[in-house]
Amino acid sequence: MKKITILLFILSLFSCKKEPKVIAFDNKIIKDTVLNIIIRPVHPNLLEGKSDSLMAYYQKLNFHEIWYLEENRKDLINEIKSCFEDGLNPNDYEIKIIEDLESKRSELNDEDIVKYDILLTETFEKLANHLHKGKLNPKKLYTDWDLVTKEIALSPLLEKGIKEKKIASTFKDLKPNHIVYQSLKKNLIEIDKLPNITFEKITVKNKIVLNDTLPEMVKIKKRLAYWKDFKNKDSLITWAYDSLTFKAVKRFQARHGLSQDGVIGIGTIKALNSTKSERIEQIIANLERWKWYPSDLGEQYLIANIPDYMLHYVRGKDTIAKHRIVVGTPKRKTPILTSKLSNFVFNPTWTIPPTIIKEDLKPAATKNRDYFPSRQLTIYNSSGKIVNPNDWNPAKANNYRYVQKPGNNNSLGLVKLNFANRHSVYLHDTNHRDYFVKTYRSLSSGCVRVENPLVLTQQILSKINPEKWSGKEIDSILKLEKTKTVSVKDTVNIYLFYWTSWLENGKLQFREDIYELDKELYLKLRN
Repeated sequence: MKKITILLFILSLFSCKKEPKVIAFDNKIIKDTVLNIIIRPVHPNLLEGKSDSLMAYYQKLNFHEIWYLEENRKDLINEIKSCFEDGLNPNDYEIKIIEDLESKRSELNDEDIVKYDILLTETFEKLANHLHKGKLNPKKLYTDWDLVTKEIALSPLLEKGIKEKKIASTFKDLKPNHIVYQSLKKNLIEIDKLPNITFEKITVKNKIVLNDTLPEMVKIKKRLAYWKDFKNKDSLITWAYDSLTFKAVKRFQARHGLSQDGVIGIGTIKALNSTKSERIEQIIANLERWKWYPSDLGEQYLIANIPDYMLHYVRGKDTIAKHRIVVGTPKRKTPILTSKLSNFVFNPTWTIPPTIIKEDLKPAATKNRDYFPSRQLTIYNSSGKIVNPNDWNPAKANNYRYVQKPGNNNSLGLVKLNFANRHSVYLHDTNHRDYFVKTYRSLSSGCVRVENPLVLTQQILSKINPEKWSGKEIDSILKLEKTKTVSVKDTVNIYLFYWTSWLENGKLQFREDIYELDKELYLKLRN
């Protein structure tokens, strides 16, 4: 009986097996007497093994040729050829094969024309996706980049583009439209115009200051002239660091986010030694990143550029304010993410995170228990009871909770801005306000310190409720020296982004790649 039951079960599996889906297919050739063209059928069998999306494109157009119009084919080919302007490589999109097939299309038989049509459709999909959301996936490259993957329905766009002969504008709409991305493309064009010159590397032992005289100044002047910061040709061959060169150095330093003091030190020499090809690679890496970022940043947002150490408050496409920031060190990188502002916390306490407990607190407090009272830290055990510093056990440092009292000396300062993220990072004030005068500000443990955050806070809250949130209201809260949380009901998007190049007022801008991401990303794009 048991064997019969098993046999019936096996037979039932075969009887329940789904029949292959029959796809309706019109095998007729369409003749357009107006355009004097024929539109060939594309049999579904030719699409076997292809992507579901490819099948959907042809199904939507009744399984006939998509690229039957020369105008549409030319637009696609032009987009492939010009995709280098967006940091992509035309060779990744079979450009040589496609151009060869296009040149002899009139000589191809029907079967080869249909195969060519399928190749064009595959290429359209590949290029469209790469232009819209990037060639690479940041989630597969980095563990600390939390960006929402951009998706788009290409089928209706392709159908509309083909029927309305708008393939070129279809691609234009797919590309990022942010001003930084547009300026990057101009940056790439401008730098590509520069002559291909191989410069001898500049090496100096000491800082160079105004009125110094040394042979290396000739190399420096030539490099400044190459980058169009120096225009005094008569001074190019002299060894003197004169006033005209001094002004040129300051212009160069300004474009590279360096201290504009005219002193030629390590940072300035490093930037001067960067080659044209290295800068092009840097721009291409940045173009790829901007394809990962959201297409629409919203009506109101805070956007931080990590390598530039700057935070911008944007409302209705106008930049309301700019604030200097301090960001994570290369070992404790600030994550790249998108989120929304949740609340402001005035007079915040600070609970020390695990990384700082392990790398900073434990070593320092083990040597000196005065570490705790000097920083106004309260130690709590797992039961929530206060622990005397003398009873603290370094071997079990991670089993305690360490909370710093509110106040001017609190590591978070007088206010912090919270937003949802898995890294437990936020924007905040600081008790080390002297850091903001530094040029190199990759100094934090991952969170972003903001200069004059109370001014920023007042600007955001006054937009939400102008009557309630005057400067006096915030002052009153701070004077109480008690922690107070104020929720944000309006949508204020938060963006922590990473870009090291752009064009500003017609001038090439570059910043130090503090997390060393550009070179590696470029190599992956080209492999």
